[in-house]
Amino acid sequence: MNTIKKPSPLRYHSTRIAVMVLMSSLLSGCQHLSTLFPEESAVVSPSTRKQDVVDNHEFTLTDDQFLLGSLATITTQENDTLPDIARHFGLGYNDISLANPAISPWTPKSGSQVLLPLRFILPDSPRKGITLNLANMRLFYYPKQTPNKVFTYPVGIGRDGWNTPTGLVKIISKTANPSWTVPESIHREHAKKGDPLPAVVKAGPDNPLGLYAMRLTVPGYLIHGTNKPYGIGMQVSHGCVQLYPENIAALFEKITIGTPVHIIHQPYLTAWHEDMLYLEASKPLQNPKQSKAQLVKQLSQMSVKKHTTIDWKKVDRILERADGIPTPILENSPDITDIVKNATPLKHPDQFNHQPVIEEITANDWAILVARFNDKTKAQQLVTMLNHQGPMIPARQVEKDHAYHVIAGPFKNKTEVLAVSKRISMDFELKAEPLKPGQL
Repeated sequence: MNTIKKPSPLRYHSTRIAVMVLMSSLLSGCQHLSTLFPEESAVVSPSTRKQDVVDNHEFTLTDDQFLLGSLATITTQENDTLPDIARHFGLGYNDISLANPAISPWTPKSGSQVLLPLRFILPDSPRKGITLNLANMRLFYYPKQTPNKVFTYPVGIGRDGWNTPTGLVKIISKTANPSWTVPESIHREHAKKGDPLPAVVKAGPDNPLGLYAMRLTVPGYLIHGTNKPYGIGMQVSHGCVQLYPENIAALFEKITIGTPVHIIHQPYLTAWHEDMLYLEASKPLQNPKQSKAQLVKQLSQMSVKKHTTIDWKKVDRILERADGIPTPILENSPDITDIVKNATPLKHPDQFNHQPVIEEITANDWAILVARFNDKTKAQQLVTMLNHQGPMIPARQVEKDHAYHVIAGPFKNKTEVLAVSKRISMDFELKAEPLKPGQL
């Protein structure tokens, strides 16, 4: 087995200022996995629902095929968010936000056309076991028993300072309902924030490993679920690889002990499809100049071999966009605007899978006044971010006294209110005000 390469410092990047606030509440750790199996713990079953029009996880392959799937669009309705849309269609936050830079992820306007980048170029790696491409935060699984199949899922990876390493490793154990033995380094980090952790976090809503975990041969690293699913598609972990709960449940059933895992960093992917050369670009997490130089050399060789001409200005535009959308790059080929026009329009579902459902609140409930705003949109942005925490903090917007109040609740008692208020203070740097029954 190849030796694991120590990761170079990753350059954190974000497309939205709001992501900075969200990420502070999504950080989770995983460096040690207990072998304990709690007696009682809910288990998420793999989703059996499939999209009516587009594939998003499972694809059939031919030997020489590298381009998969198709682009689609959906028109937003009131109270939609891009993270809800992304999760429903098997995309990560990075996928949907980069493909729709003009749309606010947490408060998109009703009637906005959202591009679903459900077309992928396979990375240059063996079609065996798992390939994890850190650059576009996507996992590809090639099952041994069905060599003409590939499954793909978005992932969350290590943040700056806790980088996910590259190299060839293997799955050495699988654990359902895992307990998390908190590493000393993460103990110190949380203690500095005023959030001390127990020595072991048992399975449940507060466990950052989620309900399934698979240990890798490199010590301290796992592929696992998460209790903060809206961090998928971001650099948010302490080095481990995270999947949506429904995706890790499906993958967990498929994987066998000994499955190889190729962890790579390929920001630029190319593929021939129907005599057209495509380029998919993600923002490099390391060595951007070297990556670009290697791409230019590769494209030049591919062009000469096929006696074609590359539109280098288009290549530059694709690298600048770095949105992960496969785009043709030969001269006189369609541009991104033409590609989007031909994307498949999808029907809006009655409700997106796993979309947060907010419980009704009454004047007799315990609640929290999180913040007041003069701007309705800013209030709604905070509401949606609270509703997408892990675990969720139920919230809604209430117009009162010529302002927009963000109210969280209902809660069972004062103890729960104080615990949630502490989370809000740590994650959002807001001083929340507890509301007793009758104060709402």
